[in-house]
Amino acid sequence: PLARAIRAKLDAALQPTHLQVLDESSRHGGPPGAETHFAVVVVSGRFAGLPPLQRHRLVHAALRAELAGPLHALAIVARTPQQWESDPRVPPRPPCLGGSKQERRGD
Repeated sequence: PLARAIRAKLDAALQPTHLQVLDESSRHGGPPGAETHFAVVVVSGRFAGLPPLQRHRLVHAALRAELAGPLHALAIVARTPQQWESDPRVPPRPPCLGGSKQERRGD
């Protein structure tokens, strides 16, 4: 499964002290087992001194093949161990608006 590959690649690339991989595909109207929408919480010392954009780039680099293929959307929370210790809360993600690019809203 894709979740296992995501976990393995992030473990190898970032040696996280905390890692959550959440399959959120069902929240986005995909069929059961679609594995297209994921959220990750990655806590790693590799993020020390890096701004959020650079942290996200490290995650994207580790998952390059998945993002080019089956992985359609990835929500990322990337923190240092110190940040995680001071505040382990994960901000809620906005609800999926559904639909597709072909649909027009408000017509």
